[in-house]
Amino acid sequence: MPNQTQSRPSLKSGKALSMPRLLGVAAFLAFVFAGVPMLIAASGRWDFYYTLTSVALLSIGAAGVWLTFYIGRINIGQGAYALAGGYVSAILITQVGVSFWLTLPLAGLFCALISVLIGLPILRLRGVYFAMVTLVLTEVARLTALALPVTHGAKGITSIPMPGALSVFGITLIPDFATLQNPRQAFYFVAATLMILAYLVMWRIVNSRLGHLCRSLQQNEELSASIGVNTAWLRVLAYAISSFFGGVAGAMFVSISQSIYPSSFVVQDSVNFMLYCFLGGLGYVFGPMLGTLLLYFGWDLLSATGRYQLLLYSGIMIALMLVLPNGVLSLFDRKEGGK
Repeated sequence: MPNQTQSRPSLKSGKALSMPRLLGVAAFLAFVFAGVPMLIAASGRWDFYYTLTSVALLSIGAAGVWLTFYIGRINIGQGAYALAGGYVSAILITQVGVSFWLTLPLAGLFCALISVLIGLPILRLRGVYFAMVTLVLTEVARLTALALPVTHGAKGITSIPMPGALSVFGITLIPDFATLQNPRQAFYFVAATLMILAYLVMWRIVNSRLGHLCRSLQQNEELSASIGVNTAWLRVLAYAISSFFGGVAGAMFVSISQSIYPSSFVVQDSVNFMLYCFLGGLGYVFGPMLGTLLLYFGWDLLSATGRYQLLLYSGIMIALMLVLPNGVLSLFDRKEGGK
């Protein structure tokens, strides 16, 4: 269970955004939607769009894992919901003819429903047992995808068409990706928008009455239950929201790769979702976003070391957890405290 010192959410729970933070958010949005495309256009490295799109989608899944940490539970099964969401989207698109844009919420809702069915019995267990159960979920999802005829077994589902146009009341909000000269840029904008929406939802939850009740579970479940808090309902709700994010991220991944296989998300991916939260900071809503960015690019940078990549990666992660147990974002708290 996370330490109580790690329970502070980013932007200080229950307080309005200050002017410096509002300016910081505005600068971040300007960089994401204007700065990044300008830098990529100047460098000519169009492949960075795919990399940054992957980072955005992974951070969405990590945001869900962070929410389960927020209620004092360790979730090592997010890869299962990303895989399930991907298959739901792929099946609806290729076999039912549903629009990709509609499959995004449907994939998330399907994963949320599955998580409720799973969470009702196991979320009553103590934290360590819940973590052990979630550890096997990704492998169970992989074996299920191998066995079901609708998923086409090991062959997976391929040749998934690109997202079509999204229109509302006859107004085209998003054009057909197949008609775009550079669909990678379009994927990036959609993924970045979904990421920002996901974290806005997370921040709103944390800074609401529901968030304060969830935080009480992390600190003392018995005390929360003694004052009338429905702890079982809160745990299931948080787990369902977490799984919804995982399903949406998986569905979006499918549209980018235009294929999905039982091995698209494995146990290592579930572990990585958890590491993103640790690296960024469990006490900060936006910790998983920063952790995903650092870990994703850090792993690529270490690839230059060849066979020592995994050794250096593990050593750096252990060192960071020892030096910065509350994550990289805790550095900003230290600076504020030192003023």
